[in-house]
Amino acid sequence: MFQEYYKLELPPFQLTPDHRFFFGSSVHSRAIAHLVYGLSQEEGFIIITGEVGAGKTTLVERLASEIDQASYVLARIVTTQVSGNDLFRLIAAAFGIDGSDKAALLRDFEAMLRNHRACGRRTLLVVDEVQNLDIPALEELRMLSNITDGGHALLQTILLGQPQFRRTLASPDLDQLRQRVLASYHLGPLNEEETRAYIEYRLKAAGWSGSNPSFEAGAFAAVYRHTGGVPRRINRLCSRVLLYGALEETSQISEPMVETTARELNDDLGAGTPVAVTPEPGQSLALPAQPQVSMVFDLLQRVQALEQVVARRERVFERLLDLLGSDVGLKR
Repeated sequence: MFQEYYKLELPPFQLTPDHRFFFGSSVHSRAIAHLVYGLSQEEGFIIITGEVGAGKTTLVERLASEIDQASYVLARIVTTQVSGNDLFRLIAAAFGIDGSDKAALLRDFEAMLRNHRACGRRTLLVVDEVQNLDIPALEELRMLSNITDGGHALLQTILLGQPQFRRTLASPDLDQLRQRVLASYHLGPLNEEETRAYIEYRLKAAGWSGSNPSFEAGAFAAVYRHTGGVPRRINRLCSRVLLYGALEETSQISEPMVETTARELNDDLGAGTPVAVTPEPGQSLALPAQPQVSMVFDLLQRVQALEQVVARRERVFERLLDLLGSDVGLKR
């Protein structure tokens, strides 16, 4: 809806990772540098960690879009809590190898690796959500890194995970895996300046003219306050803010609009602030004697804020009915 209103060619803040929207912030550029260095070693493990929504998958999407497709064979898996045997079957399937017998699978897997090397191709595995794996499953990954041919490793692995994976990696049981880690980087959030640049970059990548909509400086600051500079949180909030702006038919994104949207988003997700309690008929709302005036004033402010939210949501609902009705030919 807002995409059409603001004449954007693409949805600028979709949650699905898309390398076309990769933003080379200071932290993401350093992460890319670690990836490139690790790949140049042609063996072992590269580890990228970061909070949920930090952009780890988008980072690999960007890498996959830039590497020479004729020189690399890349497979990706997203892990859950699987055993080592199940993990290996997932990996084999990602490379197009199926079967139920592990010995036969391993034989075919090794043959596949050697065939790619003979053809001048490197085999790269990306394991996402690696924090879900237990130590036996991680040991299975290490064992696969032992497959060599003529003194050259045949498989290189990129591990993507949340920060808690680093605690798992510190286990004494994973000492041999740690010794095979060639590059490791923790992907932190964007700072306030980069948050603004990130928003503008994604809008421009989606066909933004630079003026419709326009953002007040305070709106950018509010986005940073409510998201902490985490890209996925920025996308979620900005998408809702643009929807708000389109429904209100405004080309100006203001700080109050961001604040209102962030509050409603928190409420929708069940993380909002508590609201005032309405007494039952005939029941009085007891207030402490001393701070009574200030508490009543605060209660009135909260009620007014709720009334404003309700009124705005009614306007939004009316606008949605009008738009949906015109789209499908309905009469109200």
